[in-house]
Amino acid sequence: MFQNALNTFLFAFNITAPIFVMLFLGVWLKRRSMINKEFIKIASKLVYNIGLPVMLFSTSATTDLSQITDWSLLIAFGGMTCCVFIGSLLTAHWHCTDVRDEGVFIQGAFRGNLVILGLAFCANAYGEKGLALASLPVAMTVVLYNVLSVYVLNRSLHYATNSLRPTLIGIAKNPLIIAIFAGFVVNATNLDLPDVAMGSFKYLSQMVLPLALICIGGSLSIERLARIDPTTFSACVWKLILSPVIACAVAIGLGLSGDALAILFLLAASPTATISFVMVQAMNGNGELAANIVAQTTLWSLLTVTLGLWILQIMNLV
Repeated sequence: MFQNALNTFLFAFNITAPIFVMLFLGVWLKRRSMINKEFIKIASKLVYNIGLPVMLFSTSATTDLSQITDWSLLIAFGGMTCCVFIGSLLTAHWHCTDVRDEGVFIQGAFRGNLVILGLAFCANAYGEKGLALASLPVAMTVVLYNVLSVYVLNRSLHYATNSLRPTLIGIAKNPLIIAIFAGFVVNATNLDLPDVAMGSFKYLSQMVLPLALICIGGSLSIERLARIDPTTFSACVWKLILSPVIACAVAIGLGLSGDALAILFLLAASPTATISFVMVQAMNGNGELAANIVAQTTLWSLLTVTLGLWILQIMNLV
């Protein structure tokens, strides 16, 4: 029994450890001044506007659509997101002394870093199949995340003049969403892509996730990692523990198991998205709290994702 438990733990650790090696490499490179804020800014734009769209397009265009016809995955992930959003919304006043911080706390509790860390977990665990299974939930959830984030930040920061219209326009122009749905259109129409294009897409796809992880690591603050306040701790509990537990409970109730359940867990257990800090800063909210939540959830997800996968393995669910 001990040997089986050790083997399942090593399986989980081998999935998560390479991701965090790249993150800590980014931290080390920043501290050694081998990369700086300007590099991180430019590289992040390259990843977001070119690298990730190309990777998601090629995956969506070439995957077997029969792999993603199980709508239970979408229902479970959407249901979990709504549950965590409502739960953190109703309990935010317990954790925040300033009402203006409630929106920051709620966004940190429900908004995961699906596009980079979530996809990296899935790719490292299941390769192209993992990316294929994750593509549609990621596309749908990016839309939901943006709408809910704007609503809750407006609600707590009292920006009466802000409306959802610019956000909805931004969602329609989002390169990740456009790339995923364009890939599905190509796939559904059985359009053959040139070998030159596919070869180029492959090179870009191999580059994008490691570069993105290095950028996230370079943007983390060692000082923030060294301290955690009660509000940040509560957001970590919602994001890293309650989110994957709720997602897996809903999924198991719907009959989901195996690779699909593991993909769902990896997406649900991903740490808070770095874009949440950018949104809070842009709306003149508590940027320090937002940055603390991003840093702490990123750090502790190494433990929670590994242990969560281990538990699912021991229970023979994945």
